[in-house]
Amino acid sequence: MEHADVLIVGGGPAGSSCARALVAEGRDVLVLDARPFPRDKPCAGWITPPVVARVGLPLDEYAAAHTLQPISRFRVGRIGGRAVNVDYGAPVSYGIRRCEFDAWLLGRSGARTRLGERVVGVRREGSEFSVNGRFAAPVLVGAAGHFCPVARLLNGSPPGETTIVAREVEFLLEGDALAACRVEPERPELYFSSDLRGYGWCVRKGSHLNVGLGRRDPRALPQHLASFVEWLVRERRIAAPPEAGWHGHAYLLREGGARRVAGDGVLLAGDAAGLAFAASGEGILPAVLSGQLAAEAILEGHGAADVGRRYAERLAVELGPDAPPRRVPGPLAAAAGAALLSSAWFARHVVLDRWFLHRASGGPRGGGMPPRLESRSVGPAYPP
Repeated sequence: MEHADVLIVGGGPAGSSCARALVAEGRDVLVLDARPFPRDKPCAGWITPPVVARVGLPLDEYAAAHTLQPISRFRVGRIGGRAVNVDYGAPVSYGIRRCEFDAWLLGRSGARTRLGERVVGVRREGSEFSVNGRFAAPVLVGAAGHFCPVARLLNGSPPGETTIVAREVEFLLEGDALAACRVEPERPELYFSSDLRGYGWCVRKGSHLNVGLGRRDPRALPQHLASFVEWLVRERRIAAPPEAGWHGHAYLLREGGARRVAGDGVLLAGDAAGLAFAASGEGILPAVLSGQLAAEAILEGHGAADVGRRYAERLAVELGPDAPPRRVPGPLAAAAGAALLSSAWFARHVVLDRWFLHRASGGPRGGGMPPRLESRSVGPAYPP
């Protein structure tokens, strides 16, 4: 049996942020992940200034060896309708490739890792948690996304979860596809569904383009995705994306209180805890934030119960209480939304500044808009 002070299941931004903070204080941390790194991660792939601040990303150093696409403009509209352009005149976000970003975060954490280790069994044995009968620690952090086995251990399958489903593809633009692409690297494009139950995106990072769509209704996703791609091609925004390489993923919005985030000696972070912002669906910032808060609770807590209590309380302070589940927009709301999305003022000051970029004053301890306000905003779900 291999022992550690803390076992973390999942090496993405939540797990690596937690690991880094713990290792910095001398804790022995072991991170398990089902896949070797670098690995593909379904994600549109952009990070906001609060993420840059929280992870302490050295922009010039990172850009020298990785994809870091400055984003200063956006194109926002409705699928099948009019779009408006918003220009900030300077970078307000950065496009990244998750295969690079996540590997960099995990490598920088300094934690011991066991990659390619799929978790098939988690149980409590006395004062420790045992994973796969090979690894043990008194504290267990689940950070392996929506289907995290630690989340199942803590919650089972609770009813009422607001699940967002998405499909995306990221590919290298070459030849005719590069010549036909009208998506500019510094200008992501966001297109909302007419019923406001989701939206699609085109995010270009240098020569790589990510195209995808996410919605609240799993059964209708294939139909809406096909229609979205056909519309993009018809509008000559892109050439047809490759038929292969599409990836699906699911996650929970922080609304409705569907998942417990902590138990005695067990903490959930990131998508495993269901923390995506309700207005934008952003997952990277709450993942990093929750991973760091989990580490703080572990370092400062006195006993397993106290660690869990501290963590849950700090999440509520930083992210705000769970928002109630939002109603599906009716026809009148959808019609009003379509009209608003054709307004450049609304696109900039509400959709972008408020929902996506956290540009209002104040905010969590990394800067930017308080996620507690994000979680109460009215908006579709975005799978970043």
